[in-house]
Amino acid sequence: MTLGTQLVPETVETGGRDWMAPQGAVRVGTLLAIRWVAIIGQAVTLAVVDLVLGFQLSLADCVAVVVTSVLINLILLFTRRGVSWLPEREAALHLGYDIVQLGVLLYLTGGLENPFSVMILAPITVSATILSLTSTWMLSGLAIAVLTVLATMHRPLPWIGDPPELPEIYVFGLWVALVTSAGFIAAYASRVSAEARRMAAALAATQMALARAQRLSALGALAAAAAHELGSPLGTIAVVAKELAHDVEPDSPLKPDIDLLISESGRCRDILSRLAQTPEEDARSPLAAPPLSALVEEAAREHEKGAVPILVEREGQGNVAEPHVPRRPEILNGFSNLIHNAVQFAATQVLVRVAWNQREISVTVTDDGPGFPPMVLARLGQPFLSSRPGTDGHMGLGVFIATTLLERSGATVSYGNVPEGGARVVIRWKRTIFEGFQPIKTS
Repeated sequence: MTLGTQLVPETVETGGRDWMAPQGAVRVGTLLAIRWVAIIGQAVTLAVVDLVLGFQLSLADCVAVVVTSVLINLILLFTRRGVSWLPEREAALHLGYDIVQLGVLLYLTGGLENPFSVMILAPITVSATILSLTSTWMLSGLAIAVLTVLATMHRPLPWIGDPPELPEIYVFGLWVALVTSAGFIAAYASRVSAEARRMAAALAATQMALARAQRLSALGALAAAAAHELGSPLGTIAVVAKELAHDVEPDSPLKPDIDLLISESGRCRDILSRLAQTPEEDARSPLAAPPLSALVEEAAREHEKGAVPILVEREGQGNVAEPHVPRRPEILNGFSNLIHNAVQFAATQVLVRVAWNQREISVTVTDDGPGFPPMVLARLGQPFLSSRPGTDGHMGLGVFIATTLLERSGATVSYGNVPEGGARVVIRWKRTIFEGFQPIKTS
């Protein structure tokens, strides 16, 4: 069963990238702010160590390294607008520079024995949240190389008198801890950030699909309002035309034109009458809240043109009346997406069973296709997931959008396979959710 959908906006890109994101990885203003914070922190630390604690260090060399970062930030500030975006490669180069710059400072101030050596993980963390996994791993490799150099080569730790000599095994432990942390951040933080970006993109696509459906639904109310407004002047035209027809002679040359005017005004009246049949947003209108099976048939109608037939069955318990469900865009589109997905992979038919009892109502969509692959079944409902064979980079937003829209209406959606073969999707609501939409009983 395919997990795609015809409702995915064309602006959403494949591969889990940010939805409608510009062609860049990080905003210049963000990168400038991060580096200014680092520069201020380094300058304050150097001042405290030298002026307050009185430790001996190569202050001139350290200040030169910090000033270099200041110059690079100023060049970036005056050559690029703060709201512009840096391409990923350029952003990765800037973060790579930050790793090397911090590595030089640590080399001048004790290497891994410096308690601030843990700060070398900061650029990796930034990369994991804004750049691709490839860039993050490359920066992690650079950081590991810098850490390895610092573990073996560095100037003495600034200290009053002779600096303490840490055991080699302890320094090695620091190296292992920092290298492990770099790998963990690259793997875990990148994955979490990528999932967050994919979820944001999928939710944006869902909002677009729902907004479009709501606009289409609003056209009915607009048509009804237009019919109401045009009805009065059209009636006046019809009355005047009939009076003209009564006054002119049968053989008058104006007679055919008047008859045509009467005919066309009658045609307009019929068209407006059909438009006016669109119900207003009245939850108790029988057209605004049809029987559940009628709503399912309406959603299935647009997919009946293919070779696979769609059968709709009704199954009520005893004398319990069939529930009426509001014609909401999210419900219609949820049904439509799931039925469309079933049609894509069905071999001979798609069966939609509408069932209800006193406590619960359900809609079950079943096809006789290959079913859901086991590795996909546990993750169904997540965005950017597809089981369609041979579609690399397929968006896989169909089931996610359907699930999100239906759950918004109060439903629970579950996925599974039929023992004899095929996929099955079950949508359930508590009957009390739609009690206010039952038809008005008349005596």
